[in-house]
Amino acid sequence: MPWYLYLALKQLFPTGRRFPFFTAISVMGVALGVMVLVVVTSVMGGFGSEIRRMIVETQGEVQIKAQNPIDDYSAAIRLLDAQPDVAAATPISEGGVLVEHSKHVAYSFIQGMDLATVDSVFQLAKYIYEGSLDNLDDDSVILSSQLAAALAANVGDRIEVYSPLLIESLKSDTVVLPREVRVVALMEIGHQQLDSSRMYGTMRFVQGIYGLGHSVHGINVRLKPGTDEDAAAARLNAVLPGTLRAFSWQDSFQEFLWVLGLEKGMIFFLLLIIVVVAAFSVMSSLLISVVRKTREIGLLGALGGRPRQVAACFCAQGFIIGLSGTVLGLALGFALLAVRNDIVLGLARATQREEVLKRFYQFSQLPAHTLPGDVVEIVVFTLVISTLAGLIPAWRAARLKPVEALRNE
Repeated sequence: MPWYLYLALKQLFPTGRRFPFFTAISVMGVALGVMVLVVVTSVMGGFGSEIRRMIVETQGEVQIKAQNPIDDYSAAIRLLDAQPDVAAATPISEGGVLVEHSKHVAYSFIQGMDLATVDSVFQLAKYIYEGSLDNLDDDSVILSSQLAAALAANVGDRIEVYSPLLIESLKSDTVVLPREVRVVALMEIGHQQLDSSRMYGTMRFVQGIYGLGHSVHGINVRLKPGTDEDAAAARLNAVLPGTLRAFSWQDSFQEFLWVLGLEKGMIFFLLLIIVVVAAFSVMSSLLISVVRKTREIGLLGALGGRPRQVAACFCAQGFIIGLSGTVLGLALGFALLAVRNDIVLGLARATQREEVLKRFYQFSQLPAHTLPGDVVEIVVFTLVISTLAGLIPAWRAARLKPVEALRNE
């Protein structure tokens, strides 16, 4: 081991003494910053993972779409079923409608499903909290929780659905009456965007209000476990005929996922400021060490130590503090993640806000999903910042001339 690295270790962790106060403060500052970064990025990753699960369970991994309604969708489904990546496929019809109940009006996104094949792709039944999917027919619909609240509608109520064809009918002096249907179930997926304005009906019902005949708007696909969605979509595009195109769920929800990624990135760099502040603490303690050990530094120069070796001694101290703080911070972060739900539920019970969490944030347990890439970023940024924190003390130590340093009182 080079002497300057050995000296760096000895100055930070001297033999036969208690753990140095300045070293402890510096290491703990870095550790707290790393701990916060690990916890927050894991929780943000957990929310992203939960949203991904919700989207895939209610939409499938891949959507097949075209510029115009798909007429011969049965042939397209047979082609999809023959592909090695595809586990199941089901046709859908979807679009916007106006809904009215008891003088409450709301705009809704409606999706029509083929009841014979929907269970093989969608898992809607697990999100229904009142009513049953088995009761759905051509004269009924399922409402999302927030849409039902906006309409003041419950299971058994009858609502009126206004078709987009109403506007076209006004141009031709014909009358298209609203379609009256009953509510057979209420569902809550668990995310505000997915629960705010969604309605589900049968394929024939949506085809009727859109005047599609036997055509559909698209086909949703469930992939076999372990299949990469983007790669599968690319392989499907190579075999799909005409204007049919395959889009992964990430492509379909690209804008929404971009916002989530932006939020995660902004939070990461904002919390990185904690590590920067800890680095200033490291730098100040090393500067104090340079001032206190001026004569020792001069002695090293007199014994033949080169300025860059003296500088490396203090840069190494910054790196060692960063490494120690990173290891401790990772341990504290993962330990805190292990008991996160107990902490959240304890705070909720103490403040009597358990129902608020479920109602407004749609979770009773705090999700967490740690990506290896996030951990690597945290480690790299922390080590680089901590090492850079030792540059100014190192530069100051390297500039000390041995003669002047030995004269220091």
